[in-house]
Amino acid sequence: MSGEAVLIAAFSARALAASARRAGYRPLVVDCFGDTDTVALAEASRCLPARVQVGFTTRPLLAALESLEAEAPSKPIGLVLGAGFECNPRLVAKLGERFPLIGNDAETIRRAKDPQQFFSMLDDLGVPHPETRLDAPDDPEGWLMKRVGGSGGLHIHRCPAKPRPDKRRYFQRRGDGEAISLMGLVSEKSAAFAASRQWTSPLARRPFRYGGAAGSLPLDEDLEARLIEMSLAVAEALSLSGIVSFDYLVHDGTPVLLEVNPRPGATLDVFDDAQGTLFKAHVEASQGGDPAALLAAEWHPPVARAAAFLYADRGPLTAGNVAWPEWAADRPQPGSAIGAGQPLATVIVEGERLEDVEASCVQRLGMLETLLYDTSNQQGARQ
Repeated sequence: MSGEAVLIAAFSARALAASARRAGYRPLVVDCFGDTDTVALAEASRCLPARVQVGFTTRPLLAALESLEAEAPSKPIGLVLGAGFECNPRLVAKLGERFPLIGNDAETIRRAKDPQQFFSMLDDLGVPHPETRLDAPDDPEGWLMKRVGGSGGLHIHRCPAKPRPDKRRYFQRRGDGEAISLMGLVSEKSAAFAASRQWTSPLARRPFRYGGAAGSLPLDEDLEARLIEMSLAVAEALSLSGIVSFDYLVHDGTPVLLEVNPRPGATLDVFDDAQGTLFKAHVEASQGGDPAALLAAEWHPPVARAAAFLYADRGPLTAGNVAWPEWAADRPQPGSAIGAGQPLATVIVEGERLEDVEASCVQRLGMLETLLYDTSNQQGARQ
């Protein structure tokens, strides 16, 4: 165990903190939830508000990170960013001036999330993608409206008839197919990939809200080779580093690339092992190492694992004193007020068959929802 301190910032940092702790690091965490398991995993932590649309505010985030650095048992090796920064490369640039970034820099994130530059690059590489445009189509039928730098699917809507002009929006033709994501661990020296199947947890106003993922997904040999070939080409063109993800839509064996997320994502819960090898490989990649060699030597991923988000879709609640099942993560602090539709917790299921863990995941989401709402009602009755 290295025992080295590492800074982590994300909307929800629990998965990264858990992987870092398993790898022997001492995580110093800033996130938006301050869940009980995140706090327990962290050497020290700060909870800051952030908006999904714009992410963190610069001064409070810098102050929180600097205070954690001052409290650290040793100088942190750097800063790992999770979800919440793709919409604000300027903030990433300011963070990079203050801390060594473990992962992708501001310019790489900007290029990956600028729709005009990104999809033009895909055309140059010969990587297929849905028709994409910056101006609204004359006929909105069959088109989606997305927000630049959005995450979690909350920013994706069916294109309205007359959308208001907004430079933060772009438009993409909707396609059919299976949503397959390739988690990549990439560096200048090597790359390794793992595939997952993803699904949505739709609401009427949020039809593409992220639901969960399951892996490792076995793929047809030719399809797997094509996905890796495309992902490698994009990774090289963007100079990607560390854990990233490539989101594809596959129809009749033909893949199209929807987007790249240039940071660790939700599938960290799906693919990490008991030694936190993915976090170690993420650090290795940022330091110019060979993450594929590290994974080949040390990575022991589960045969099948699914991770899904539970949302407060039955209405707002106050988190009670819950006897949490071992398969539930992102556990809110007792007394926390959780708004309708907001994330409640995460369910993680491991097994021998992908279909079984997916089915068990759905079942346990229902069990956990009942437990949390019943506990909330009991607490309310006592007050």
